[in-house]
Amino acid sequence: MSAADFRKLADLFPDEIVTHSYVQDIELPAAGGKPSPGTFALITLDNGLDHSKPTTLGPNTLVELGTVLEGLKDRATRGEIVGVGVTGKPYYLVAGADLSAVKSLNDRDHGLWMAQLGHDVYATLANLGVPSFAFINGVALGGGLEIALQSTYRTVSTGAGALALPEAFLGLVPGWGGVYILPRLIGPENAVKVMIENPLSNNRTLTGPQAFGLGIADAMFEPADFVEQSLAWAAGVISGEVAPKRPNAVEPSDPEVAGRWAAAVAAGRAFVEAKTSNASPAPAEVLDIMEANRTMSQAESAALECETLAGLMQTDEFRSTVYAFLDLVQKRSKRPAGAPDRKLARPVTKVGVVGAGLMASQLALLFARQLKVPVVMTDIDQARVDKGVAYVHAEVDKMLAKRRLSADAANRTKALVTGSVSKAAFADADFVIEAVFEELNVKKQVFAEVEAIVSPECILATNTSSLSVTAMAEDLEHPERLVGFHFFNPVAVMPLLEIVRAPRTDDAVLATAFELARGLKKTAVLVKDAAAFVVNRILLRLMGEVTAAFDEGTPADVADNALRTMGLPMTPFTLGAMVGLPVAQHVQESLHAAFGDRFGVSQNLQKLIDNGVKSIWSVQNGVPEKGPDGKPFIPAETMALLSFGTSPSTGEEVLRRTQDALAEEIGLMLEEGVVAGPEDIDLCMILGAGWPMFLGGITPYLDRVGASERVNGRKFLAPGVASAAVPA
Repeated sequence: MSAADFRKLADLFPDEIVTHSYVQDIELPAAGGKPSPGTFALITLDNGLDHSKPTTLGPNTLVELGTVLEGLKDRATRGEIVGVGVTGKPYYLVAGADLSAVKSLNDRDHGLWMAQLGHDVYATLANLGVPSFAFINGVALGGGLEIALQSTYRTVSTGAGALALPEAFLGLVPGWGGVYILPRLIGPENAVKVMIENPLSNNRTLTGPQAFGLGIADAMFEPADFVEQSLAWAAGVISGEVAPKRPNAVEPSDPEVAGRWAAAVAAGRAFVEAKTSNASPAPAEVLDIMEANRTMSQAESAALECETLAGLMQTDEFRSTVYAFLDLVQKRSKRPAGAPDRKLARPVTKVGVVGAGLMASQLALLFARQLKVPVVMTDIDQARVDKGVAYVHAEVDKMLAKRRLSADAANRTKALVTGSVSKAAFADADFVIEAVFEELNVKKQVFAEVEAIVSPECILATNTSSLSVTAMAEDLEHPERLVGFHFFNPVAVMPLLEIVRAPRTDDAVLATAFELARGLKKTAVLVKDAAAFVVNRILLRLMGEVTAAFDEGTPADVADNALRTMGLPMTPFTLGAMVGLPVAQHVQESLHAAFGDRFGVSQNLQKLIDNGVKSIWSVQNGVPEKGPDGKPFIPAETMALLSFGTSPSTGEEVLRRTQDALAEEIGLMLEEGVVAGPEDIDLCMILGAGWPMFLGGITPYLDRVGASERVNGRKFLAPGVASAAVPA
């Protein structure tokens, strides 16, 4: 088929932002004392927009690229060109398929056409009759990286970032040849790393040097003259002066490689099970195709990829992922609902941190490193202050050793962070945040002391995870200056910031908080002042239901593993141990006080805390130990502390009970106006609790399993938002 045969599909997307294929004929430079090899056609992929608008591959884009390639194939047949190259606009080769277009393909046949269109276009690139080259100058994701893989040869810029095949993360498979080519090019073990381990590890990507090291690219050049150097290299290849070496390439029919291939697939399956509990179908499908295509032709693999893609495009997991990734993380996070006009924000030139413990020290480092303003920490004695400052310096030294900071940047960051035993050091601060013990009276006393020192314009912030910001502000002379600024641990890693507006918090204070969040490179969500805000309220409701089932007599392994089909980052008991049982119990008690019996307080949990037990399970080096049956177990001395009811539940009953509890709690949160909409709850759970994209956060999942309608009588999201649209 030709690209034009897919015009009917392309016509379904009249509003697509087309990435055009601009062709330039270039006389290749002479190589090795020989004359120029001849004329080279260089395609530049460009959507005509600035670097903030990535180039993507929609149906119209692919039809145009395919038509251009067919024309170049004709020219190659006539001997007019000796090679073809593909590169992109500044900072991008291509950022992958247009997910908005793919998400809208509600007809399976249309999804199949989209998959086949990509294969037809890329097959033309791979069979031009002359060598093809990809010059990877920047971002190359999914179908963008597959353009490079389908080319005969590849170069990459040392400055290129975000090279990946993220389809397993997105709920798809690398369906335009990547799953066939990559293991043959860089070896099956490396291919599993790129296609499975990286996507399922917070969607990790490769840098240009890393891609070159794996063998994805044949040559690497500096950004300043990347295209010129790539053209010179291509001239050498075409003239025979340069012979690329591919030390990681394998031949699948080799018996030794066959064994490695099977082992790599098995390791990938174990990784998927550990990361997702196989709750999303896509990662397993990637491995199924890779396992099968070892003995397939490329055409046979392409047919399997197309059928698999067409099926996955119709799954709720894929639609939920696109909703979470595109609509929430990529869009809503940049336009926080309810945030005041940015013009109201005040400048912040100095930050104060009350406390010098671990959380306070993490905050001081973040403010100094990202805002590049002076930060002063205070605590009750010099030893604590010195320890906090020393922590910051040690963390900076670690970043320097890992080359994440230059020596100059490290020295400047260290110099910005100081300590004092007197809050008088806050006199000229514009923003002071407390990170002291989670006790209301302690925090109120801190703010009373700080307010007596700082200017009337200085903003006060609390990092409380569950206490009332309104109550903290009630005795202040200027209660309008107080705002909740709730970070998640570890501060440097977790992207969410819950910004809490108390009834009297003014717009200028709120606007400044949102601007600070941007400066700190955090995603801010505006939340109402309600106990535990969003993330902790949902997590504690979930943990409370599972703990209650355990207390009622449900076996520990049944209760703790009942939610595995959700694919959460960790089980409830593991989460409790990580947070710390006393901290979890303290927040649960706060929620019980605020909301009553929906948040029960476990007496068994209190017995563990009273006896210094840190986890229900027997733990070795922070990991639950396995008994003779291969399951975690409760030590006998821990079991002796506990008492149980006589109403055990099955795993299915615990799962349904928890689903319904979450649907109830989220419904109440929306009625209370804790956030602007269910989208904000989903964004909070993804970025603040690490909940998987294929759940869509949480509300699409609750809609999908029927809990929303069972409990609230309606779904949280309209059809088509994170699910199939209602047929016309």
